[in-house]
Amino acid sequence: MIERIAFACLLIPFAAAADLAAKPFKPSGIYSLGEKAGWDIEADSVATAYRYTLLKNNLTVIGSGTLDPRQPARIEATLDEPAMLYVRIEDDDPATKDIALGAAIAPQLLKPSVPEPRDFDRFWARKLRLLKKTPANPVLTPKESDKSGVEYALLRMDHIEGRHIHGQVAKPARKGKFPGLVLFQWASPPYPLQQSWVTDRAAQGWLTVNIEPHDVLPDQPQSYYDALPKELKEYSNIGRDDRDRNYFLQMYLADYRAIEYLASRPDWDGKTLVVMGTSMGGQQGLCATALNPKVTALIVHVPSGADSNGPLHGRASGYPFWNATSPRMYQTALYFDTVNCAARIRAPTLVSMGFLDTVSPPVGIYAAFNRIRGYKEVIPLADSPHNHEATAEQQAPYTKRSGEWLKILLNGGGVQELRLKPE
Repeated sequence: MIERIAFACLLIPFAAAADLAAKPFKPSGIYSLGEKAGWDIEADSVATAYRYTLLKNNLTVIGSGTLDPRQPARIEATLDEPAMLYVRIEDDDPATKDIALGAAIAPQLLKPSVPEPRDFDRFWARKLRLLKKTPANPVLTPKESDKSGVEYALLRMDHIEGRHIHGQVAKPARKGKFPGLVLFQWASPPYPLQQSWVTDRAAQGWLTVNIEPHDVLPDQPQSYYDALPKELKEYSNIGRDDRDRNYFLQMYLADYRAIEYLASRPDWDGKTLVVMGTSMGGQQGLCATALNPKVTALIVHVPSGADSNGPLHGRASGYPFWNATSPRMYQTALYFDTVNCAARIRAPTLVSMGFLDTVSPPVGIYAAFNRIRGYKEVIPLADSPHNHEATAEQQAPYTKRSGEWLKILLNGGGVQELRLKPE
C-alpha cells in the first residue's frame, strides 16, 4: 500500500465574524498523539465575550469557555487517541455567523466505529446477481450538443423492480477509443442534470457517463421535479430499517450498471475507467468502486455516508443521518456505509475531507480512507466546510489535485505518474 497526503495551504489566520482571527499551532492542522493541538486567538473588537465549545469527533464536548476580545487567548487540547477536533465560537449578535475551527489528531489511525457485517460480501453478491437478471437494454437518444466537437445523448436503461436508470452521455465527435469517466450526483430532492457536466469532460477527450441517482427524467423543467412525490424528495428515509428496501440499494446497483454500460461501449479504450463524485456522489463512488473491479481510478470530494454507527460510539456521522434511533436502522446502514465499501477498493483513490464539515464529518471519511487498499491520496481541507458552503479558495487544494489526476489519467498514466506529484 502506498499513501500520499497532500496538505491544504492553510490560510493563517482565517478571518471571521467581528474581526476574530485564529492561528493554528501547526499550519497543516494535523497533530500527533499526545501533541498539544490548538489555536491562538486574537480579536480586534469591543464586543462582549465570545463563547466557545470544543468537540471531539464533532459530537463529544471536551472543552468550553469564554474568550475576552480585549486580550489574546488560546484554545487547545491534548489527546492520546486519534480523533478530529471541532471548535464552534459564537457571540451574542444574531447577525453574525458562528466561527468554526478544525484539527486532526493522528487521523491515519482512525478506524471504523464497529466491525462490518459478516455477510457484507454475500449480501452484495446476491444483489448483483439480482441486477443481472434484468438486462440493461440501453437506449440512447441523441440530442444537440452545447459544445462543438462533442456528441451528446440521453441514456435510459432498465433496472431492478421495473425501475429505470436515466442519464446522459457525451464523447468526442471523432472516431476512436476514449478513456472513460463516470460521474455520480450529490444529494438533494431530484434535479435535472446539466449538459455541461458531461460535454465539458468530453471536450477534454473523455467518454463520459452521468446518471441520475433516482428514477426520474434528467432533462425536464423545474416544474417536473417540483411535482414529484414527497416520499421521493425525502428518499433517504425509504427503507432505513430494511436492507432489502433501503433506497441506497437501488442507487448503488444503478451506479454499478452505469460503470458496466460504459465498459461495454466499443468506443471505450478498455484501459482507463475513472469514477468521480462529490458528497453523495462521492459516497456512491466509493461503494460502486468497491462493487465493480472495472474501475481503474476513483476521485471523491467530501464523500458522505461514512461511519454510520458513529453516534453510538462518540462520533458524529453525517448525511444521510442513518443513525441510531433503532437497532434495525443502524444495522441496516452498515451494508451501505462507505467505511465498509472502502475496504474492498484497490483502484488508485483520491479523497478529500473538510475539517469544518458537518454534513460529511471528516472522522468518518478518514476511517473510510484508512481502509482503502492500494495507492491513495488524501486532501485535508483544514479550513473548509462542506463543498456547497465552502469558497473556491477553501476547496482549491482538491480542485488543483483532482485536475492533475484527471490530466494524468486522461493521458494513460497510472500509479507511477500519480506518485510524481508536482511541487
